[in-house]
Order: sequence, then C-alpha cells, then structure tokens
Amino acid sequence: MSVATIAPSFGRWRGTEFALIVFAVVLTLTAYAATGLAHNKHLPTDMVTYGLGLVALFGLAHLVVRRFAPYADPLLLPIAAALNGLGLVLIWRLDLATADKARAAHHAVPRGAAPLQLVWMCVGVALFVAVLVFVRDHRRLQSYSYTAMLVGLALLVLPAVLPASHSEVNGARIWIRFGAFSFQPGEVAKILLEIFFAGYLVRHRDLLRLAGRRVWRMDLPRARDLGPLLLAWGVSLLVLLRESDLGSSLLFFGIFLVMLYIATERGSWLLLGLMLFVVGSLIAYATIGHVHDRVTAWLDPFNNHIYNKPIGSSYQLDQGLFGMGTGGITGTGLGLGRPNLVPFANTDFIMASIGEELGLVGVMGILTCYLLFVGRGLRAAIGARDGFGKLLAAGLAFSFALQVFVQVGGVTRLIPLTGLTLPFLSYGGSSLVTNWVLLALLLRISDAGRRPQTPPAPTPDENATVVVRP
Repeated sequence: MSVATIAPSFGRWRGTEFALIVFAVVLTLTAYAATGLAHNKHLPTDMVTYGLGLVALFGLAHLVVRRFAPYADPLLLPIAAALNGLGLVLIWRLDLATADKARAAHHAVPRGAAPLQLVWMCVGVALFVAVLVFVRDHRRLQSYSYTAMLVGLALLVLPAVLPASHSEVNGARIWIRFGAFSFQPGEVAKILLEIFFAGYLVRHRDLLRLAGRRVWRMDLPRARDLGPLLLAWGVSLLVLLRESDLGSSLLFFGIFLVMLYIATERGSWLLLGLMLFVVGSLIAYATIGHVHDRVTAWLDPFNNHIYNKPIGSSYQLDQGLFGMGTGGITGTGLGLGRPNLVPFANTDFIMASIGEELGLVGVMGILTCYLLFVGRGLRAAIGARDGFGKLLAAGLAFSFALQVFVQVGGVTRLIPLTGLTLPFLSYGGSSLVTNWVLLALLLRISDAGRRPQTPPAPTPDENATVVVRP
C-alpha cells in the first residue's frame, strides 16, 4: 500500500475516534442524568456545565492525538474516556448516598470524592498531553532503562522506609501521606519498571533464549541467567513482607515474568516463575498476618470468627457478594440500589457497585471495554517495528489486564482480595494519573507502528543509457 493511499485513511481513523468520544460523553451524561433523577426526581443542575467540561477535556486529548499521533489506534482513547466518565458518575452516586446517611444521622456532610477525582482526571489528561508532545519517539526511552529501574525501585520501597503514620492504610504500607496529600508511588513505579524490563530484555533476550541445557525434554536456562528472575522474585517478596501489599507484589512479578516469556519464547521461564510464585505465596501466607487474614476470608467469607476482624474482615467481601446478587441480570438501576453498604465501595469494590445497580449486563459491558482496550494494546505491540516497542506495549497491555483480573477476581471471590483499584473507574488519583500515562505510551507506540514508511529514493540503473544533451 502506497503512502498516497494510506495518508487519507488516518483522517478517517481520527474521525472515528471523535465520533466514539462523543458517544462516550453522551453515555456519561445519560448515566449522570439517570442518577440525578433516581436520587431527587430531577436532573442535576450542573449537567450542562459537566457535559461541556467533559467535551473540553476529551476534545483536547483528541486534538493532541490528531496532531502528534495521527496514525494511532482510534479505539483506545474513546474506551478510556467512557470508563473514566462512568467512573466519575459512580463515585458521585456513592457521594450522594454518603451525604444522605450523614444528614439522616444529623452529622456534617463529608466532602465528596467525585470533585477530587475530577481534579485528578484533569491532571491525568495533562500528563497524557505532555507524554505525546515530548515523547515523539518511544525508542528514546530505551536509553533511560537503568535510570527508570533505579527510580522505580526507589518508589516501590519508599513506603516501607517511612513511618507507619505516613505510609500505612488498612494494614498495607503502600502510601506516602503528609497531611491531606496522599499518593501511591507503586503506581508510577509500575510503568518505570516496565520501561526497564523492556530495555533489559531487548539487550539480553538472545542470551536468555539460546543459552542453557535440555532436561526432561524442557530447555532450562543457565544458572547465571536466573539472576534477573530471582531478583524480581526477591524484590516482590520483600515488598510483600515489608509493606503487606499483595496486589503490587503480584503485579510486579507477573509483569516481569510475562515480558520475559514474550522476549524469549521459552516455556521454562514460565514454569520456573510459577514455582517461585507458589513458594512466595506459601511464605507470605505463613508469615504475614495481613495476607493470612485475607486468604482465610476468601476461603470462608461467612465464618463468624473472621467476620468482625478489623483487618482481613470478610464483611466487605460478603456485602459485595450480596450487592451483586441483588443486582441480578439487569440491576436495580443507577441511584436505586444500596452499594454504599459495602466498605470502600468507590475504590476496592466499585465493581460490586456496578453489579448491584447495572447488573450482570453492566458488568459484562465494562469487562468488554477492558477486553477491547487490552486487545488494542496487544495489537499495538504486534504492529511495533522495534523490539523495545513490542515488549513495552505488551508489558503495558498485560499489566492493565492483570490489574483488572486481580481486582475483579477479588470482588467476585475468584482469588483473595489484593486492594488494587480498577483502572479508570475506581476512585484514586495515583491509579488514574498513571493509567492516562499508560494510554499515552500505547498510543505513541501504536502511531509508530501504523505510520507509513517513506519509500526509499529510486536508485539509478547502472545499465541504463545516459543521454548527454548539449
């Protein structure tokens, strides 16, 4: 396909992206209006202002993509816009329930979480714009691989060295808290470590893939090459032991293991990684009370002996399961359920809120959006023309997918609870900002892979007859 035939097509891609963004805004406003009507029988008074704000914010993101990444995938940004918009509505709906409860008890109405989430959303879009504007070629990030490793590891272990009063929330030391400001550095560390993993594996993948010996019909790596895997396992285990953060530990080790497998295409790495994962899980279960309580609550959530424990309590899981059971197939309707009965419903258990008020249909719709996002991210990895871009895009897409699986799996009692947030939906500035940066990197890699290559200049034929005119 020539450049002439490809050039007009990017305009159609951006037109499709714009139309889908408009649909995402309309969907968000419809959910916003339905929530207001269910709560107090009239439309929200700021509905027009809210709609114009979303149009301005997502419109800015679209214009930046059109200008700086015109060949990027047209579905990624609209999916993120739809998820983020619906997340704001769900958080606002829970704010209304909290305010009603406070008024009924004659208490002061607490500050809502939705306005702060909107502020974080603006910060996320601003960083999204900054990444696309200043990172014109994702391959330049490869030269900062070891710098990204040092900064990422520092951010990952920083909460562990701070006093518990500045880092611990609900038994897990994963925060940096000073006064009203709080941030989860592990979210930023996740992307930095993915950049390091991609850069390291691109340089050493031939050695990791070809060297080794064959044992029992399986190619095993050399002992000296096990260093990176053992280091990743050890760091993740230390994070788990010191910070009691099951989610970040699982996410960190899982990302490295999958990127290692993609780079080498050797199943022996997966087998060794799974063995180390089992060993680490048993150690954590036996030595960390926080992890032990969560596993116990997962195995027997209706046990009265753990129901009322302050840490690892099964009350949250029980209420989430009851809420999703109440929603059934189609849900109670936005604003008509009682999702606020679940502790931390706007963060860890926002999927339970969706299941109660939007039902199984709503849950499947949200999961389909996540599936499309991950699929398009993997497509960007396949289309990348360089090894670093392939590994980085695959790592970003897989980390997104793993976070969704771990969070939804915990809420539905498929696996123990980990405390991870649901990307773009859950309340939390750290996660939201990081996911907008992740989206920008995927779009940058997608744009590079889809961009038509300039055909080489024609070389003169040596056998051609040269005619010299006077």
